[in-house]
Amino acid sequence: MVWKQKSTAVFGLALFFAIILFVQMGLYILNVFIGPIELFNIFIFCVSLFKPGTFGYFAVEIIVNTYIFYTVFIICKKVINQIVLLSSFRHLIQQRNQINKSSELNETFNRKNNDIVVIQDKELLAFTFGFWKPKIVLSTILIDMLDSKELEAVIYHETSHQKYYDGLKVFVLQIISEVMWYIPLTKWSYQNYRIMVELVADEFAIKRMGSELGLGSALLKLIKNQLKIAHPAPALVHFADETVDYRLKQLLNPQQTIPVKMQARSVIISLNMFVVILFILVIA
Repeated sequence: MVWKQKSTAVFGLALFFAIILFVQMGLYILNVFIGPIELFNIFIFCVSLFKPGTFGYFAVEIIVNTYIFYTVFIICKKVINQIVLLSSFRHLIQQRNQINKSSELNETFNRKNNDIVVIQDKELLAFTFGFWKPKIVLSTILIDMLDSKELEAVIYHETSHQKYYDGLKVFVLQIISEVMWYIPLTKWSYQNYRIMVELVADEFAIKRMGSELGLGSALLKLIKNQLKIAHPAPALVHFADETVDYRLKQLLNPQQTIPVKMQARSVIISLNMFVVILFILVIA
C-alpha cells in the first residue's frame, strides 16, 4: 500500500522532532529537581553560555523555564480536554445507541468484537471514535441511505482507521504541531497526514471490496447530502471531510500520484532550526 508507507514516513518525521524535544525537556527537568546530569542538554547549555548572576543568565533561564512550562501546560491541557470530550461523547453515543440495529450490523458484517455502533441521529454520520479501542459509529439515516455495497465500503474504510489507530496518531500530530510551531514541518506533517490516512483507508476498502465502485458511490452520496460531524468533538477520523477532493482524484485516476505539497519556506526554516540544534550539540 503506497499511501500507507508515505503516511508512516510523514508521521515519523514529526515524531522524530518531538522525541528530540521531549527527551531534552525531560533531562532538563531532572537536572532541576534531582541534580546535575552527565548527559548533554540543550536547555542547560543555552543557560550556561552566560555568566551566573548576570542579566543575560537570568533572562535566558526565565525564557527556557517559561518555554518548558508552556509546552507541558499545552500538552496537559490538550490531553485533559480530549479526555473530557471523549467521556461526554461516549456518554452521548451510549444514549443514542440503537442496540438491536448495532447487533444486526455486527452480525451481518461478522464483526467479532462488536465494534460497530449504530446511533439515532438526524445527521449523516460515519466516523471512528476512541483512541485505544476505536469503535465505528454510523447513524441510522446513513444506513438507510446507502445500499449494501456502499455501506460495506464505508465500514471497511473506517476499519482501516481502527486498525492503524488513526485517531490517536492525528491527535499526537496535532499536539506536536502546536507545541513545535517554530518547526513548520511539524504542521505540514499534521495537515498532510490527515489527507494520507484517508487515502490509506480508501485503498484498504478498495482492496477488500475488489472494486472502487461501492466506495466512490458512497462518497458521492455523502458529499451530495453534506455529511457533517458535531462540534466540538474529540479527535475523530470520519468518512467525508476536507480531504474529499484528493480522494475523488485518486478514485478517478488511481495511476496518478497525488503530490504531497511541501512549501520551500517551511523546509528552509525547519532545516535551519535543526542545523542550529546540531551546531550546539557539536560545540558542546
